[in-house]
Amino acid sequence: MKETIIILGAGVMQGPAINIAKELGFFTIALDGSSSAPCVSQADQFEQIDLKDKEGIETFARSILGKTNRLGIMTAGTDFSASVAWTAEKLGLPGIPYEAALNASDKSRMRECFKKASLPSPDFFVVSKEEFNHGGHGGHGGGNFIDTNILSFPAVIKPVDNMGSRGCRRVDSMKEFHEAAKTAINFSRSGRAIVENYMDGPEFSVDAIVYHGEITICGLADRHIFFPPYFIEMGHTMPTVIETKHSDAILEVFCAGIRALGLAENENIGAAKGDIKLTAKGPMIGEIAARLSGGYMSGWTYPYSSGALPIKAAILAAMGKTPEGLIPLKKWTCAERAFISIPGTVKQIVGGEILAETQSKKEETGFINNLFMRIKEGDKVSFPENNVTKCGNIIASAPDRETAVKSAENAARSILIRLDPSDTRTDAFLCANTVFPPDAFQLTDELREDLAQLPATFREKEETAKDTELHGVFGTSASFPSVNPVYSVVKFPAFESSGLTDYMGRTVKETLDAVRLLTGLSLPIRETSLQADPENAENEIRLGRSFWTALIRGSYQGAVYYIDNLRR
Repeated sequence: MKETIIILGAGVMQGPAINIAKELGFFTIALDGSSSAPCVSQADQFEQIDLKDKEGIETFARSILGKTNRLGIMTAGTDFSASVAWTAEKLGLPGIPYEAALNASDKSRMRECFKKASLPSPDFFVVSKEEFNHGGHGGHGGGNFIDTNILSFPAVIKPVDNMGSRGCRRVDSMKEFHEAAKTAINFSRSGRAIVENYMDGPEFSVDAIVYHGEITICGLADRHIFFPPYFIEMGHTMPTVIETKHSDAILEVFCAGIRALGLAENENIGAAKGDIKLTAKGPMIGEIAARLSGGYMSGWTYPYSSGALPIKAAILAAMGKTPEGLIPLKKWTCAERAFISIPGTVKQIVGGEILAETQSKKEETGFINNLFMRIKEGDKVSFPENNVTKCGNIIASAPDRETAVKSAENAARSILIRLDPSDTRTDAFLCANTVFPPDAFQLTDELREDLAQLPATFREKEETAKDTELHGVFGTSASFPSVNPVYSVVKFPAFESSGLTDYMGRTVKETLDAVRLLTGLSLPIRETSLQADPENAENEIRLGRSFWTALIRGSYQGAVYYIDNLRR
């Protein structure tokens, strides 16, 4: 068997690693707990092994150790660097010590390392499942597990050993604290959550290759975080545009954190990924992992932005060879943007043909590199509470930042997701009045008063307005059976001219256009008067207050859901 590399993970994020390893001429073996992982077929060999099973991975690697001229093991975009380190240490392969990998995998150990090294990192304490439950009735009584010397609001609670922001949220009260602690513990493989002081400020991501203890920075990106109390990354942009003095300070703290975790000692070989916040007091370490980043960064953003190939370098390093591909070849901007959905069941997806259009209309569609669709028709969707429940991602790159960002954001807005009108989860969302999930459009009090004054949906030829909302949609049951009715929309001028945008950046006009596209209706805007316009059809239905309420709450999805229910 020729030189062989074992790659942990066969998901989308590991696809570039599998392909690059094969291009380098290595026999490539992918391990994953799921035989249906999307990149299984790309590897030369696949083995179904739970990535938490470090002993099982060691046993498998040992079984092929004598069959190959050279063996290496690595991962990118997974949370299993400790399994990589365990196997490398047991078999004498290039890597980092297992204990160092644990430091970078367990957030409690990580914080202790930073504290010992006097690095800027928030105060913290850890809550175990046993302590939480012993506090009384699922943690709602007693509270003797709380370190009152550290806990202050706002705070952040997250599992000590998970990724993708699963179970991670900000809390601003003791009631929220107990609820969030229970969720974080449930997301933790070891049944522990870490509670930290909240760090306020913009966030940045950075990757590095460690080779014989030397740290090489791959690049620095702006992270775009939204939807408190959760931390949902709606995209990232590389390179950052912050001042050099700030970027230098961030990278200095990042490198110090790598060393504090023991990732860059002696002859260590591996990678590191950091999330750093720039607070009013300077950079503070969010976390540092002993792997290359996921979120499309290491496999896509770096190559598109600078021409650097961190995954290629990491593979070569894992094989005991000198890393290559870390010298920047260009200075482009790469922007990744996500698109999301309100709760429901996917009935139709429109806009996925954007990649085909890009090939023939580059000057019109921008510089779109990739569309990653994570949903399909029939799938259940929800408003994201972590970074693994988004609907998809767009990546665009261009010589200048404005073009890259505009291309990615326009493309993300072009993906339209129509929901099944029979799914009551959508109905419940539209009826809810919550801080999270938020309304798509954030109205002022004045606009809300104007909305309340709009007439309800009505039939044009009736003498008095009558609400046509269906049972369950905003709690009413009246409807207007009609043969081929004509639909129009009551004018809401204050909102239409407000300049407000939804959570994807769509204007009111763009949102209405999306509704027209999905429903196939022209939806002319009419006056609020009950007097029929001369050109109106005899059976015109004029969409009023409830239509606008659905649109404000759920953007185009809410409005389409409302119309689809009227037409059922």
